[in-house]
Amino acid sequence: MNLAFITGGALVTLLIFVVIIIVAAFILSFVPIGLWISAVAAGVKVGIFTLVGMRLRRVKPKRVIEPMIKAHKAGIQLSTNQLESHFLAGGNVDRVVDALIAAQRADINLTFERCAAIDLAGRDVLEAVQMSVNPKVIETPFIAGVAVDGIEVKAKARITVRANIERLVGGAGEETIIARVGEGVISTIGSSNKHAEVLENPERISQTVLSKGLDAGTAFEILSIDIADVDIGKNIGADLQTEQAVADKNIAQAKAEERRAMAVAQEQEMKARVQEMRAKVVEAESRVPLAFAKALEDGNISATDYYDLKNVEADTSMRDSINKMTNPTQFNEEE
Repeated sequence: MNLAFITGGALVTLLIFVVIIIVAAFILSFVPIGLWISAVAAGVKVGIFTLVGMRLRRVKPKRVIEPMIKAHKAGIQLSTNQLESHFLAGGNVDRVVDALIAAQRADINLTFERCAAIDLAGRDVLEAVQMSVNPKVIETPFIAGVAVDGIEVKAKARITVRANIERLVGGAGEETIIARVGEGVISTIGSSNKHAEVLENPERISQTVLSKGLDAGTAFEILSIDIADVDIGKNIGADLQTEQAVADKNIAQAKAEERRAMAVAQEQEMKARVQEMRAKVVEAESRVPLAFAKALEDGNISATDYYDLKNVEADTSMRDSINKMTNPTQFNEEE
C-alpha cells in the first residue's frame, strides 16, 4: 500500500517537472532572454516585456536590438520605437544604422528621419554616405557629335560625382547625369567649326559642359568632367553629299527616261497618223475610177482623154521602176 502511494507521488512529481520544462522551453523560445541579456550588458535599456511586445507585433527583436546596440556603442541615441517603426515600414534597419555611424565618422549631418526616408525611397543610404566621402567616377560610352565641317567626332567622358544627401529623396539618378553630359558633349562638338579644334582642345568640351550646371535636380554633385578619349568617325558631310548626288542622278535619270518614253510615244503617234493619211489617200485614189466613169458617162471627157491619161500613168510608172533599179538605196530609205 505504501509502495503504491510512493509510486503514485513520484509519477505526479515527474509529470509536474515535465510540464515545467515544457512551459520554460516555450517561454524561452518566445521571450529572447539571450538577446535581452546582450542588450543589458551593452548598456542598452530595453525591457523584457518590450521584447515580448515585439514578438506579438511580429517584429523580429534581433533585427531591432542588434542595430540598436551597434548605434549605442557608436554614441548614437536611438529608441526602439524608431527602429521598430522603420522595420514595420519595410526598411533595412541595419543598413540605416550603419549609414548613421558612417555619417557621424565623416562629420556629415544626417538625421535618422532623413536616413530612414532615403532607405524607404529605395536608395542605398550607406552607399550614398560612402560616396559623399569617396566620390564615384561614372564613365560614359562613346558620344558622337558632328562638327560644322561635317566630320564626326566621338568622345568618352569620365564624370566624378559626389552624392548629395539633401537631394537623394526625389533626385534623378546616374542615367540622367549621363544623358545630360552626352547632350552637352554633342552640343559642344556641333558648335565647333572644325573637328581639329576638338582634337586640339578636348578640355574645351569638359569646361563647356561643366559650366551648364548639369547636376541640378539630381542626387549627385558633379565635381569634374574629364574627356578620357577622343576619336574621329565618319565624314558625315561627304556621305550626305554623296547620297544627295546619287539621289539627284536618280532623279535626272528618271526624268530622262520619262522624256524618252514621251518621245517614243509621240513617234508612234506620228506613225499612226501617217498610216491614217495614207489610208485617206488610198480611199481618195479609189474614187478616181468612179469619177472617170461618171465623166465618160456624162460626156465631160472623151475616150481619147482617158487613154492619154493612162499613157501618162504608164510612163510615170516606168520612170519610177527605172529609178528604183538605178538607186535602190534611196528608195529603201524612203520606204
